[in-house]
Amino acid sequence: MVAVFVDADACPVKDEAARVAERHGLVITYVANFGLRPSHDPMVRNVMVPQGADAADDWIVENSAAGDVVVTADIPLASRILAKGGAAIGPTGKLFTTDSIGMALAMRDLNQHLRETGESRGFNAAFSAKDRFNFLQQFDALVQRAKRG
Repeated sequence: MVAVFVDADACPVKDEAARVAERHGLVITYVANFGLRPSHDPMVRNVMVPQGADAADDWIVENSAAGDVVVTADIPLASRILAKGGAAIGPTGKLFTTDSIGMALAMRDLNQHLRETGESRGFNAAFSAKDRFNFLQQFDALVQRAKRG
C-alpha cells in the first residue's frame, strides 16, 4: 500500500495533504523537528526527529519505500526519494521527476552560490492561494497514479 510522508517543518500544505490522503484511505506520516499537532486519527502518524541538519530527511528516506509519495520543498530530499523509486511533490504542486531533478539541483546550487556571494538576497515568492490550489490538484493526481502502481 502507498504511504504518504510529509517533510512537515514549515510545510504550508499539511492540512491539504491530510485531506487527500484521507480521501484515498492512505496513512500519512508527518516528520518534523518540532511543532506537530497530536492526532487521534489512526491514519495520521507524527514522528519527531532530533534537531539537526537533515534528520527529518534521513528518517523519511530510511522509512519510505518505492511507490511512496513524499511532500517536500527540499530538492535533495526529493532526489533521494526519486532514487528509491518514490514520488515527490513540492508544496506549490511542482512535481519532481527523474527528468527534472538534475536541473532543480543545479538551480538550487546556483542560487545558493549567488546568496553566498551577495549577488542575490534569496527572497522566495510568497505562498499563494494559487499555489495551494495547484498542490491539491497535482497531489491528488499523483496519489491516484501511485495507487495504480
